[in-house]
Amino acid sequence: MRLGVDIGGTFTDFVLEDGASGRTWFGKTLTTPHDPGEAIVTGMQSLLADAGVNAADVGTVVHGTTLVTNAVIERRGARTALLATSGFRDVLEIGRELRYDIYDLQLDTPQPLVPRRWCADVPERIDAAGNIVAPLDLVALDTIVTRLVNEGVESMAICFLHAFVNPVHEQRAAAHIRAHWPSLAVCCSSDVLPEIREYERATATVMNAYVLPITEAYLERLAERLRAIGFDGTIYIMLSSGRLTTIDGARAAPVHLLESGPAGGAMAGVHVCRTSQLPDLLTFDMGGTTAKASLIRQYAPQITTHFEAARVRRFKKGSGLPVRVPVIDMIEIGAGGGSIASLDSLGLLRVGPSSAGAEPGPACYGRGGSQPTVTDADLVLGYLDPAYFLGGRLTLDRPAAERAIATHIADPLGISVEDAALGIHRVVNESMANAARVHIIEKGHDPRRFAMLAFGGAGPVHAFQVARLLNLTDCLVPVGAGVASAFGFLAAPVARELVWSALVRLDRVDWRVTTDRLVAMEADGMTFLRQAGVAESSITVARTADMRYVGQGHDISVPVPSGTLDEAAGARIRAAFEQEYKRTYGRLVEQMAVQIVTWRTVVSGPTPVMSSPRSAAATGRGSFKGTRAVRFPELPSRVDCPVHSRTALVSGDVLTGPVLIEEAESTIVIGPRATVVVDAALTLRVTMAPAGDVALQGREREAVGVSA
Repeated sequence: MRLGVDIGGTFTDFVLEDGASGRTWFGKTLTTPHDPGEAIVTGMQSLLADAGVNAADVGTVVHGTTLVTNAVIERRGARTALLATSGFRDVLEIGRELRYDIYDLQLDTPQPLVPRRWCADVPERIDAAGNIVAPLDLVALDTIVTRLVNEGVESMAICFLHAFVNPVHEQRAAAHIRAHWPSLAVCCSSDVLPEIREYERATATVMNAYVLPITEAYLERLAERLRAIGFDGTIYIMLSSGRLTTIDGARAAPVHLLESGPAGGAMAGVHVCRTSQLPDLLTFDMGGTTAKASLIRQYAPQITTHFEAARVRRFKKGSGLPVRVPVIDMIEIGAGGGSIASLDSLGLLRVGPSSAGAEPGPACYGRGGSQPTVTDADLVLGYLDPAYFLGGRLTLDRPAAERAIATHIADPLGISVEDAALGIHRVVNESMANAARVHIIEKGHDPRRFAMLAFGGAGPVHAFQVARLLNLTDCLVPVGAGVASAFGFLAAPVARELVWSALVRLDRVDWRVTTDRLVAMEADGMTFLRQAGVAESSITVARTADMRYVGQGHDISVPVPSGTLDEAAGARIRAAFEQEYKRTYGRLVEQMAVQIVTWRTVVSGPTPVMSSPRSAAATGRGSFKGTRAVRFPELPSRVDCPVHSRTALVSGDVLTGPVLIEEAESTIVIGPRATVVVDAALTLRVTMAPAGDVALQGREREAVGVSA
């Protein structure tokens, strides 16, 4: 049996899969921000009790966490110092010359994680070719580290100039510090991010050192807690790239966990692509705190190394700390079930980015929250059953939701509570649709060619309207949509990515040296996977190269042939570059030399063979539960909407909108002029009328009801 655990801002989700029987159990509990491990143990024990099994029966736990992201955003990591080549201590302060808002004269830039007084110049120098120009001065290093330790530094980041070409000074300095100050955490850029670009390499190394002590402590305590309840299997951690690593791998490079949780949702999307035979999907993940969207193309997530953490302006590109680690490319939208609705200084309705989170949560949770949220609006509109939230484990307080909306929105605007709730619902849908549209178009795609996959606790509630605003006609909702990210953890392979920056023109590459280096990288990855318990016969290797025209500042990733590389392979690499360049930018630069920037090798274990999740609570036919008065944006007033149980639907069932479909972890809201078909994998496939055909007029509007 395997267990996926996803800690979100509001809820912690669980998926337990029995590989032998194909049964799946889902669980959800409120996150405990003060101690995330508490929610893990509580929820795990509850889910195991529901399944009638013991912790000892679970062979694998796959975990995704927001610990690293939160530590960076909230600035609660270790006291960290940066050791840089003499003359380069200010690399963090200088940063990049790019301004994310050229018209803002009072521009706020992200503050470095290391204060300048803890950035030190170390006498040493290696040139761009890897030659030692000035030896490492260990006497000076002792003096520097002694001062920093006396000032309370707990962790050291070492980022020497050109260490990605020759790491000898970094490794020697790290060994020296570990020998004389064993209590210090030490990170080398040549281990964390051996890539060109000094500022990005320094930022990633510092961030890794900053979160290393708290990550080690968290993972160690988590392992102890799981052992205490009887678990004696293997723990894997989800990386930002949608791959899995071991506890030791996560301890060594926790910076790769920055987008650990959201990556699970994208991997769930990959699984649905395969089972539904749809190569391209837009995933829409809306939870309690945020919503995220990403593209799946040709059954694979889109990976990028352009990522920012701790943005000064959360949704403004360039306002954060750049971290060139592989992450699944997605857009974050400041909208979740807990997003707070308010009126701005002009009296206009705004939703988010502030969130009520898990504590105190939306007003309807009855935990002390008084601000109106998206969940409160959804409850007032009739989308949620107050007695069946989380399968009945949490009863929602509708009067409290109405009071919050009335006090902060409806009364100041002089409108009804229902109209205010509908306004909140429409504003948040428009915000999410606009952000998703921009993300897709920036990637050079037409949104209309994608079907949407909706998941997350709030995703299925809003997906129909968001898809309609994007002019999509197809929307899919998998079984267990409310915990899909945790399911995605179980669908991810164990893998390791290795990189080598070697700035060289393609027509001047030494193919023998390059092949030898890539083979050595593959061997390193194979060793890691064997130690992780992956059979060598099932390991695969994929190579890519970051490339650009000579003189350009940005590069694109292209596939590289396997095996021994030679001139013929170089020609194929150039052709692949030109194909991808033209697809991305719409043109080629004729007769311009092409340059290799970085080689990448991904050594991966097999993708787990999984059936689609089928809830162990499935009951068979008889899905109709009754009706509920619901307000849809397309209709002028409430209608009696049929309500069905998701666990009672079987393959081949067909429903027509408007309709509500409830499962313990979420509610699927389907508006008018739509058809829902349950496919062989029990995924709901929703087909909507074109956007221009949605408006219902006259008697058509009056006729919409249960019979529709």
